[in-house]
Amino acid sequence: MRSVYSILIIAAILFFIQFYFFKKVFSSADYLTYRLDQKEKKNILFVFIPFLNLFPLSGVIYLIFYSGPQPAQIFPFENNFYRVFILFPFWVSIVYMVQVIILFIVIDIVRLITFPIYRKNKLKARNIISYLQIGIAFIFIFYVPIRVYYDYLIVTTSKIEFQKEKLPNGLDNFKIALIADLQMDVNTNEMRLTNFIEHLNSEEPDLVLIAGDIITSTPRFIKKSAKYISKIKSKHGIYSCIGDHDNWAYRNKYEKSRKEITDALLSYSIKMIDNNSITLDIDKAQIKITFVTNTYVVKINESTLDSLTNGNDKSDFKIFLTHQPRNLLIDYAKKNNYDLYLAGHTHGGQLTFLFPFINLSPTLVETIYVKGAFWFDKMLAVVNGGLGMSLAPLRYNSTPEITIITLRAEN
Repeated sequence: MRSVYSILIIAAILFFIQFYFFKKVFSSADYLTYRLDQKEKKNILFVFIPFLNLFPLSGVIYLIFYSGPQPAQIFPFENNFYRVFILFPFWVSIVYMVQVIILFIVIDIVRLITFPIYRKNKLKARNIISYLQIGIAFIFIFYVPIRVYYDYLIVTTSKIEFQKEKLPNGLDNFKIALIADLQMDVNTNEMRLTNFIEHLNSEEPDLVLIAGDIITSTPRFIKKSAKYISKIKSKHGIYSCIGDHDNWAYRNKYEKSRKEITDALLSYSIKMIDNNSITLDIDKAQIKITFVTNTYVVKINESTLDSLTNGNDKSDFKIFLTHQPRNLLIDYAKKNNYDLYLAGHTHGGQLTFLFPFINLSPTLVETIYVKGAFWFDKMLAVVNGGLGMSLAPLRYNSTPEITIITLRAEN
């Protein structure tokens, strides 16, 4: 029953997006020199609406069959033809319409605020608004697909310096690479992973930390993902915490999923650590790394957090690594004198819509720590934008990211 409600809600949202977009665009066109008659409008809708909704329609049919007693993989979502001609056009179109609608709403808000002036100059103002709306629709019909393609191909490197008093000489200029959400699947394929890893290796990190999510789903990408991660070059090892998607290789078999991923990584001497701490000895200095598992599947309790973070260790540098940026975890890390709090999960906003003074992303519903560096007194929290994708098979205004944190002795 819940799935039926979900389908109805999604259908209602899609209807609103498409209805509002076409209504606004047609309305603006009617005020300009070229006016569409009703027949032309119907022809446009007749062509675009069925095409745009092929993906959700096929998804509903797939769910009907997949949820039955004999699950049937009748819709090849990973088929290249389906992805190129149905899946991607749908998502690019939805992102385009949402981006345009957001800016249309800004115009409507300005019109409401300035309503007395608008009313006195209604014809002139309406003409200006029509040009603005058609201009926005025209500009973003090019910008959105170009930006999606850019965010598919490009990898950025964010560089941060962290200064600390009495930092041992062995840790001065020590480079920590933070990556997250590799999520190998048909979208985060061999080409994207190779490009990402080449960028990472060019930075010559001393230590590589992964904030979870090695795969997106299905077990068939586990060994491939581990193999590609093994190509990362790190002087002092590669370590990962557990992410949400690391539980979802097998449907409802979370422990099996985690174990298979952990074993695949370990075969290449890469450790995925579940609620534990390790200490690295580096040139007579010690770095303590605490790995905290807190995901949608497994929530950490406060007693476990206490046992992991409390202690009279004499480490020279302390790192708290987890998948999700959560206020509770940040508070624990800060209270227990960690130097770095590192996380991923957000995909840097993945779908980030341009808006005056602030960029909007669905991720903001979950956390304000979408991407970047955040200071909490002397502790630095860093949220990495990752590489992979979730739900939507694309990124928009969210370029994949490698974070390099260089430790410096404070003068």
